[in-house]
Amino acid sequence: AFQLRRSPGEVCFPGGKSEAADKDEIDTALREAKEEVGLPPEEVEVVCRLIPGLDKMNNLVTPVVGFIEDTFQATPNPDEVSDVFVVPLEYFLEPLKYTALHYKTSSGHRSRMHCFTYDDNERKTSFTIWGLTAHFAVFLALVIFGRRPTFEVDYDLDNLISSAEQNFMNLYASVQQEKKSNL
Repeated sequence: AFQLRRSPGEVCFPGGKSEAADKDEIDTALREAKEEVGLPPEEVEVVCRLIPGLDKMNNLVTPVVGFIEDTFQATPNPDEVSDVFVVPLEYFLEPLKYTALHYKTSSGHRSRMHCFTYDDNERKTSFTIWGLTAHFAVFLALVIFGRRPTFEVDYDLDNLISSAEQNFMNLYASVQQEKKSNL
């Protein structure tokens, strides 16, 4: 939603900060999905947690993956969500509109940011998916489909999981080093 304090108007998966009542990341993800899009937790078959990432404020974000029925009809919370849409996961391997932005974090970590434009022809609108949301979607597509995308990624695709873990550890270490140097 455009009135959000953080990342207004940006495309993202349901999620947010954990609360005291949450047992773990899965509880947080299920609670946030219910709050944001009306997804009942009992209708989600949780499959796994992916390798975490860091958002632009250097908060740790742990994606939780689950299956839901394709008949689920989202009920967006207007205080948090302005729209809900579906993109085929395969689009994050073979996009029609894609750009990569190379960047260096303030801590010196070099990476690329994926940016996808998805045209929803039924609704005659487009959505831009970038940053951490695109990163998680690409990684999930790589894991699920087990094939190379039509663009470059920051992973060794022959050793996907271990290289993704190493990339995260390098990023996390560079952020921690920057925090120490700013003390």
